[in-house]
Amino acid sequence: MQRAALGIRMHSGWGVLVAVSCDANSVEVIDRRRIVTTDPKIPGANQPYHYAASLALRESGLPESETYLANCAAVSERLASTAVAEVVRELEGRHRRIVGSAILLASGRPLPSLAKILASHPLIHTAEGEFFRNAVRQACEALKISVTAIAERELNERAKKAFGKAASQLQRQIAILGSAIGPPWTKDHKTAALAASIILENEQTINAPPTDLVHSAKVF
Repeated sequence: MQRAALGIRMHSGWGVLVAVSCDANSVEVIDRRRIVTTDPKIPGANQPYHYAASLALRESGLPESETYLANCAAVSERLASTAVAEVVRELEGRHRRIVGSAILLASGRPLPSLAKILASHPLIHTAEGEFFRNAVRQACEALKISVTAIAERELNERAKKAFGKAASQLQRQIAILGSAIGPPWTKDHKTAALAASIILENEQTINAPPTDLVHSAKVF
C-alpha cells in the first residue's frame, strides 16, 4: 500500500483535514475535507470555555464548568474519531496506508488551572484552540496514527529541514494548487498539506534508504 499522511488545522468546532501521499517523484493531495467536532444541540459547544466561564459565575461555580467541559470533550472526541476513521477507511479502500499525522498549533502556550483560564479572556481563547486540537489528537491516537504537533510559526523552518533546497519549490506548488483543483484551497488547506508532506518526508527518511526526489504537487 502507498504511504499517506494527514495534516489538520483546527478552528472552534471544526477544522480542515488534508491527506497527502507520494510516489517516486511527487507529493499528491489525495483528500481534503472539513471535519466537524461539535454537536449543535449542546449549548455553547463551539466556544466551550466561554460557556464554561458563564457557568463558573453561578452558585455551583467551578465544578459545573468542569463537568460541562468534560462532557463537551467526550462529544468532540467522538465526532473527531468518526471523521478521522472515515478518512482512514476511504484511503485504505484506495490502497493508502496512513503513517502519521500533523496537527498545527497556534502558539503551544502552556495552560494554567481551569480557574485561571476562566478568569482570563485571552486564555479562554487559547484553551479553546487546544481543546479542539486535543479532540483530533485523541482520535488519531485511538486509531494508532502517530501525531506530531507543529507550531505554525515553525512550519517553514520544518519544511526546510525536511526537504532542503526543494522546500521553496514544494511550497510554491502547494500554494497554487487551488487554480487546478478549485475552491476551497485556503490557508487552512495549504498549511495542512505542507505539514502532512513534512510528516511523510520525515517518515520516509527514517524508514527508507535515501533517494533523490524531485517533488511536484498533484491532486486526486
